[in-house]
Amino acid sequence: MYLIFRLTLLFLVGISVVACQDSGSTTLNAQSRPDNRQATEDRPDYALVIHGGAGTILKENMSDERAAAITEAMNAAMDAGEAVLKAGGSSADAVEQTIWVLEDSPYFNSGRGAVFTNAGINELDASFMTGEDQNAGAVGGLTTIKHPISAARAVMEKSEHVLLSGKGANDFAAEQGLEVVDPKYFFTQERYDALQRALDGEKVEQEQVDVDKKHGTVGCVALDKHGNIAAGTSTGGMTNKRYNRLGDSPIIGAGTYADNATCGVSCTGWGEYFIRYAVAYDVHARMAYGGASLQEAADAVIHQTLVNKGGTGGLIALDAMGNVAMPFNTPGMYRGYLKAGGEREINFYED
Repeated sequence: MYLIFRLTLLFLVGISVVACQDSGSTTLNAQSRPDNRQATEDRPDYALVIHGGAGTILKENMSDERAAAITEAMNAAMDAGEAVLKAGGSSADAVEQTIWVLEDSPYFNSGRGAVFTNAGINELDASFMTGEDQNAGAVGGLTTIKHPISAARAVMEKSEHVLLSGKGANDFAAEQGLEVVDPKYFFTQERYDALQRALDGEKVEQEQVDVDKKHGTVGCVALDKHGNIAAGTSTGGMTNKRYNRLGDSPIIGAGTYADNATCGVSCTGWGEYFIRYAVAYDVHARMAYGGASLQEAADAVIHQTLVNKGGTGGLIALDAMGNVAMPFNTPGMYRGYLKAGGEREINFYED
């Protein structure tokens, strides 16, 4: 009789424990994941946000012709992404197509307009992440691939890895059928002249970097009709960089992050600081664990964490409800967004 009583008691205790665990699990999921039914009703059919870099972007230094050309390139990029989203395509496809246009423009520090290293070559970095499954891919130090963002996506979708660099990254991208170009394709006189100015002022014992003049990294975050978020970032890095230096752009969690439950993020700025403080992931974490809104999380990271540590730059972010944040702590940031229904905006300078 005593044995039956003990077994019955253990059975009832076990049921209670499982019930508590299931209850806690349900609560966690409810807090960390959006209500899909509500999200479907309230969010726009799609949304997209882009950046073309942050730095010393001043109206008094900008000619009307250059401003018009940059605006045209940004509009063309957003048009390419919107065409994908409007047709019901994926956020990943929209991000890739958008960044293709920016990589083809000489006005941004990515692809065709990439800056030069100390050795007088162009080394390209990019990363890609999808919010549905947190899958990610990145490349660093590409020299022959026309569209680095596609190489990053290929690593994500067609390899077991997350980050490839240098010759191996070039070889992998070529094996995937991505367009290969002569390194001369990336030459622009403006970027080459910038390198010469940097070399003229260089000290042998210490590389000189004017962080206020670094800008041009491009990025895109998109939300599609299925509620999936994707984010991508592409850059030529830092003028006069040495030793195969990598910044935040190819580092998942530093320059790029995406999670459908919270947001997608693409960063631009002084990469070393974005790496140290895991800027892109920090925006996500403040939302996931601290309950912050997208704007609150993005502002805290850019205007508090980075400023307090001496870091400069900005980011773009988009959440599951189509809300957009574009904070920066430099004089300007090329940035723009659009939403289904015709809402669209492009800005360069501080508000």
